[in-house]
Amino acid sequence: MTVARLVALGEKLEGHLGDPHDGDSPMSFKKVLAFDEHEECPYQLTSLLQAWGIHEYCLPERWGGRAGDVEVGFNLVRLVARRDPTTATALMITNVAFMPAWIAATDEQGRAAVRDVNHGARMSWGLSERRHGSDVLANEMRAERVPGGYLLTGEKYLIGNATIADVVTVQARTNERGGPAGWSIFSLDKRQCPAGIVTPLPNERLHGLRALDMSGIRLDGVFVPESSLIGAEGQGLELALKSAQVARTVISSIALGAVDTALRLTMDFATEREIFGQKVVDIPYSRRQLAECFADLMLADAVSTGAVRGLQSNPEQASIYSSVVKYFVPTLLERTMAQLSVVLGARLYLRSHPHFGVFQKMLRDLAAVLFVDGNTVVNLKNIAVQLEGLLATAHAGDDTVRADAVARATTMFDLTAPLPTWRPGEQLLISRGKDDALLALPDALDRLRALADRQPEPRQQELYHRAADVGARLLKEFDRLRTEAARIKHEEGRGYASSAEQFRLAEQYCALHSGAAAVQLAVRSQGALGEEFPDAAVLLLCLERVWRLLYPAESVTDAAVVDQVVRVLRTLHTESRLFSHWPIHVQSSSDWAA
Repeated sequence: MTVARLVALGEKLEGHLGDPHDGDSPMSFKKVLAFDEHEECPYQLTSLLQAWGIHEYCLPERWGGRAGDVEVGFNLVRLVARRDPTTATALMITNVAFMPAWIAATDEQGRAAVRDVNHGARMSWGLSERRHGSDVLANEMRAERVPGGYLLTGEKYLIGNATIADVVTVQARTNERGGPAGWSIFSLDKRQCPAGIVTPLPNERLHGLRALDMSGIRLDGVFVPESSLIGAEGQGLELALKSAQVARTVISSIALGAVDTALRLTMDFATEREIFGQKVVDIPYSRRQLAECFADLMLADAVSTGAVRGLQSNPEQASIYSSVVKYFVPTLLERTMAQLSVVLGARLYLRSHPHFGVFQKMLRDLAAVLFVDGNTVVNLKNIAVQLEGLLATAHAGDDTVRADAVARATTMFDLTAPLPTWRPGEQLLISRGKDDALLALPDALDRLRALADRQPEPRQQELYHRAADVGARLLKEFDRLRTEAARIKHEEGRGYASSAEQFRLAEQYCALHSGAAAVQLAVRSQGALGEEFPDAAVLLLCLERVWRLLYPAESVTDAAVVDQVVRVLRTLHTESRLFSHWPIHVQSSSDWAA
């Protein structure tokens, strides 16, 4: 889908949902907070979105959906999440539960599943169990083969939509010896089961996403026909891991949407509230905080954009991109929310304020993104075990490898580049030592300097060159990581990949990857971004945010850079545009009593 069509579609959804500050609009903050306050599943809101057809953009065209490019569904869910992360999560759970079918179902199974969802069916992803959490190889649910099908026995716990779902996609053991080939995936249609045979577990009360159905199911010899098996018997682990790659990537849409609203609310306050004789936005400390928070959001937007497009254009490296995004984006934006809380001050605690009451909900809901579909430790571990190979490939500097990486990175980060048909089954579980965002960074820095030289304004030219200098410093950090990784391996021996030091290097790798993504997006999509982008000051501050994750006391910007970043931020805020590289206008009013 072209940039113009995606923007138009996003704005059409925005118009359908209305101004969230208008209590009478279809999806207002007033209604969202009422569901949250009463911990009541937001059926009204999910039905509103289903009536518009948002789910169709997350289902494959060949089976009756409208999904072509992953980035379309990703950005539509982000627009929902800026109103209510709970509703967005409920929708996303159905999409994630469908992923094993997208990867491995027969055409007959796929068409039937899409038809069900198009007719309002809800799905749940039955992977986690009470005693085992992220250790899915230790799960206990069994699938015993019997004539005509299987008997499912066991319990799935802390799974979203479990009680309200019509269909639960279940991982179960089909080989008592376990191991990687000991698992299979089944589609359990509760509507086809005798009444009472699927026992619902109590709904768990949550701090965030309060209105979400987070419960479980217990099965005791529940029969499912052979046609309910998704893929081949023994393929369950592969399907679960590939589905997790998708979930870990697209769930950043929830975090981006929540922080967009938090920043917008804080800007409403900062641009109107006067204290000590000046507007909050003009107080130097608050001004710097707002600029940094905006840079964080743009940085998260860049790394998410590359990863989402990479699912289609570069599925071989999904293992790395998905884990980087899943670790980096919610971790970064949790810090961002803390900074915004300082600027917003006491209004952070005004629970029923008609304009600011939703901030606290966004703060609570964001926390869930840290641990669902693979927590911080799981994702860092995935990077830690692959780190040696990634750094070795980058250090080798093979011209052919880098040329191939530049070609793939261009498709990933050029928003005008057409994406190939998404085939999630082609995703690999190991990256084989390649991360094109990093391997193509030298080329991107050359393009950044060329972009600087073309600028008619001397100030923009200077700032682009400064950004390129910081990018070059970030590139050198990979050599330091390689030296540190070799030392850790020598000192720790065989268990080095699980050491705390190796995990810290994985954290730093994620930061450096995000900096590379910011540069890649700026130089490869410069003609496709919104009117304010790329902007040299915004890019420079994004790179400073990365640099300070490595060296907290070192700055590369100044007050003039902050002023320019805030000018861009204020333009987007005044024009009611999404805080993103995507130039989407959103429904938003800022009428409130200061």
